[in-house]
Amino acid sequence: MAGRGLLMSNPDPTLPADDRRYHRQRILPFVGAEGQRSIRSSHAMIVGVGALGCQIADLLVRAGVGTLTFIDRDVVELTNLQRQCLFTEEDAACGRPKVEAARRRLEIVNSGVRLQPVAADFCARNALQLVTQARAVAPLGVLLDGTDNFETRYLLNDLAVREGLPYVYGGAIGARAMAATFRAAAEAPCLRCVFPEAPAPGSQPTCDTAGVLGPAVSMAAAWQASMAIRLLCGNVAGEALLHDADVWEGTSRTVRMRRAPDCPCCGRRGSLEFLDAIGEGRVALCGSDAVQVWPRGGVAGMLDLKTLATRLASGGEVAATALMVRFKPAEGGLEMSLFADGRAIVKGTRDEAKARAAYAKYVGV
Repeated sequence: MAGRGLLMSNPDPTLPADDRRYHRQRILPFVGAEGQRSIRSSHAMIVGVGALGCQIADLLVRAGVGTLTFIDRDVVELTNLQRQCLFTEEDAACGRPKVEAARRRLEIVNSGVRLQPVAADFCARNALQLVTQARAVAPLGVLLDGTDNFETRYLLNDLAVREGLPYVYGGAIGARAMAATFRAAAEAPCLRCVFPEAPAPGSQPTCDTAGVLGPAVSMAAAWQASMAIRLLCGNVAGEALLHDADVWEGTSRTVRMRRAPDCPCCGRRGSLEFLDAIGEGRVALCGSDAVQVWPRGGVAGMLDLKTLATRLASGGEVAATALMVRFKPAEGGLEMSLFADGRAIVKGTRDEAKARAAYAKYVGV
């Protein structure tokens, strides 16, 4: 039982700060001093800093993970605040990049964690590069899924299989929460052993069509964070289990997963089709009157944000940070958020042609 109580031990005030900070976690018999040291020296990567990613990041930072890399392409909006616990009304009002808003919050939660925010669209063209960059900071121990679509999940799965990394899957829709760990081991299943093919477009509910209950997000994220902490402690589960719950009805089930010999990814004739599928990458953003635009043939790091901000100032309102330039043209009723990897989020339209025309007009490629 958390809080004050007759049976709750208190840390010795003469102990080092880290021992006092993580005392309640360290005295757990399945963590212990050795497990806490493993957590402290570990590195986790979260892809997607939305509803799931926010709560996973908060739990891992509070647990004392040594290094946390977190990747997201988007900016904070008012509709995010119902379930994305790291963000504030101020973040939404100024359209702050999610990774920047998350960093601001997490660094005051635990200043001892090394935070690596990456404002990027995680996709086939940059997935390997982003993992390489993360590993240059510290050895990478786990990939965590904070996304909301099957295409990116299958890409994460391909990446985990290729790079030999455990992948912690999670999802929340309506009042339902799901989570599972897919380990990089010969006998263990991958995501596509369980879900061989993506559902047909439009056949599955989304957060826009079905909604999502905040506690369902919390349950899925708690499962994911627990799985990650277990892995980072060096405790690997014997069986591969998929957890599924409906938090509104109060029901749950656990499914044992098995490796499929003919899995399209890790099976006998498996291929990494999502990792190998490098496309142009224009997508309408979930929950926004906005379109994301990549430059044709664009490469990461192609935009000098400082120079771009100076150049755009004569054509409208400009606000710049280290991670993004926000531009409101004097005409057209659009708003553009431009990132160093060449992307732009063009808000105020769902018309890809209109968004690309604005990109070409103001960015020039």
